[in-house]
Parts: sequence; C-alpha cells; structure tokens
Amino acid sequence: MQTAVVTGGSGFLGSHLCDKLISNNISVICIDNLLTGSLDNIQHLFGNPLFRYIKHDITNFIHVPGRVDFVLHFASPASPLDYHQLPIETLKVGSMGTHKALGLAKEKKARFLLASTSEVYGDPLEHPQKENYWGNVNPIGPRGVYDEAKRFAEALTMAYQRYHGVSTRIVRIFNTFGPRMRLNDGRAIPAFFDQALKNKPITVFGDGSQTRSFIYVDDEIDGILKLLFSNENEPVNIGNPEEITIKQIAEEIIKISESGSKIIYEVLPVDDPKVRQPDITKAKTILGWEPKINRLDGLRRTMEYFKEKILIDKK
Repeated sequence: MQTAVVTGGSGFLGSHLCDKLISNNISVICIDNLLTGSLDNIQHLFGNPLFRYIKHDITNFIHVPGRVDFVLHFASPASPLDYHQLPIETLKVGSMGTHKALGLAKEKKARFLLASTSEVYGDPLEHPQKENYWGNVNPIGPRGVYDEAKRFAEALTMAYQRYHGVSTRIVRIFNTFGPRMRLNDGRAIPAFFDQALKNKPITVFGDGSQTRSFIYVDDEIDGILKLLFSNENEPVNIGNPEEITIKQIAEEIIKISESGSKIIYEVLPVDDPKVRQPDITKAKTILGWEPKINRLDGLRRTMEYFKEKILIDKK
C-alpha cells in the first residue's frame, strides 16, 4: 500500500485531499500544527486504519518512520486575513517548511507536490494568466509575505528537482471554495455567506469590479491528483476559467440564500489584484482535466455547510 504525507492536512484543501487519497486506498499521514487548520475537518477520519495525524510544526525537522511514496505540501496560512495576522509564520512555512518537506521527499525518494497559488502572478499585467507569465508582485507590500513565500517555494522545489533529482509537481491553485472553509477566514465567499445568512450588510471592497475565478473544491482536488499522478514537473494552473466580478458573486450569494442583505462598499486593500483568471490549456492538454461542477451548484452545497456551522456556533 502506498503512503502519502499531507502537510497542512487539517486545513480546508488539505483535509479534502486526505479524504480523496484515502478513497483511492492510499494511506495518509496528516501533519499540522493547527495554526489555521482544525481537527473538526479531519475528525471523521480518526479511527480509519488508513489515517494518522501528527501535530507538528513543519518548519522544524520532519521525521516519519517507514515508507513514504508522496509528500503533498499544503501547509500555509492561505487567506489575506491569516497572512496579515501571521506574516512571519507565512514566510517561514513557505521557506523553511518547504525546505523540510522537500528534505523528507528526498530522504524517502518520494514524489513531492507543492501547493502553490495564483498569487504568484500578483496583480497581473497579463490576462488570463498562463504558467509562463512571471507575475507582477510587490515584494514589500502587505500581500508580499504570501506571494513571495510561494514564489520562493516554487524556486526551491525546482532546485530540488534539478539538483537532487526529486520528482516534483507544482500546482498553482486559483480561488477555491466549498465546505470546511472558515466563516471568519476573510475570503470573499465565506465572508459573504456569513453576512448574508445573518442578514447583515455584505462588505465589498472597492467598487466590486475586480474579478476572480472561483472553483468548487471537488474539482480542485480532482485536478491536483491528476497532476500528482502525471509526469509534468513544471507549474500547472488548476482553476476555473469562468471569470466573475466580486459584486456579482455577492449578488449571487444574496439571491441563493434568500437574504435581505444589502451591499456596502469599503476601501480596496493595498495590492488587491484587479483581475484573476487562469488559462487552463495546459491542464486540459496534459492532464485531460477541466472543472465540471457549476458554480451555483457549488455555492448551494457550500451554503448548506455554512448554515450548519452557524447553527452549531449559536448553541
């Protein structure tokens, strides 16, 4: 039986990845220090013989006895709210954490997959964004701690591939949503649902004309695993090319939640990207992958999860 180590495995994406790997009969070792993750996301896996959880800060040496076939590095604060509050931790997990995770892959002769991000493109001057675009990032701005941590992580991953011969994969993840997101993590969809389901004003930054491309979590995880099992070692965009404005997504959430909320506008944060849309030609061609789940269907599934969370929090 194959074994995968998932760093950040109790987080939003990491926990879904643990589920999917186990469903493919791959044993999972989840490593997380719970800085932004939650045991609630993996509670259902405790007792499963294919699952093991280790509480550990991966910026320190990672020791895992026995066989390891895959190392999937998903540990990192991932929302603007998180990395503004945890700037040093974000930089450390992107640099030192990536170094330790790559060291484990090298020691075990395991395949390594880095969870990178569309944020490596910064506030892009190319639209849509292809993998060969180098980006437009402000390294000293408030978002730079996340953007540059991921850019460094990509460079380190390629160095291990070229110098040490580690089999590596790099996924550039675009805006993903779904169950297990934190209502208070600061990202648009959970924030809008939190406000809409409580009939509070929905806060849109700027005039709402900035765009994003939202992908439902099941599609994202499917694309990530197709990349893991492929032979492609350079970055691949995994996202939904369907572009929508922030104001439009707020309006959709108000409609499907049958909320009485009204939109209010606040000042746009520094270096907030004006556009975000993946070119997924490479994923289609190499992986035979593209998203399948309609955004509105995904929003409805996510809404049901958030409704339950709000009810639990009230008790």
